[in-house]
Amino acid sequence: MNTKKKLSEANQWLRRFGEEGPEKMEAFHRILGAVAKEEALSKRYKELIAIALSITQECEWCIAFPVKNALEVGATEEEILEAMWMALLVGDSPALMHTGLVPDYLEDFSS
Repeated sequence: MNTKKKLSEANQWLRRFGEEGPEKMEAFHRILGAVAKEEALSKRYKELIAIALSITQECEWCIAFPVKNALEVGATEEEILEAMWMALLVGDSPALMHTGLVPDYLEDFSS
């Protein structure tokens, strides 16, 4: 799996959306920044939550971003995999199929 390609695709879409709807994307980025900033939960924990939620939402591109971000803010592979398993517990069978993406993303981002 070429995870970096997936992120590149998503970033291209985001740029296009920004060109076509700059006010909407600015609003999205404002809320993203407000929600993502470190407050009661650290950025690391927020990214781990985002991994689990993205798996349960079955969004391949949405899983890649928080896996990458979690590694960048110091999450361990074990923490990321534990978040993956929590998603499986909550998300049942559809989540099980999407959890297979997390080890691939870890491998791609580690190389």
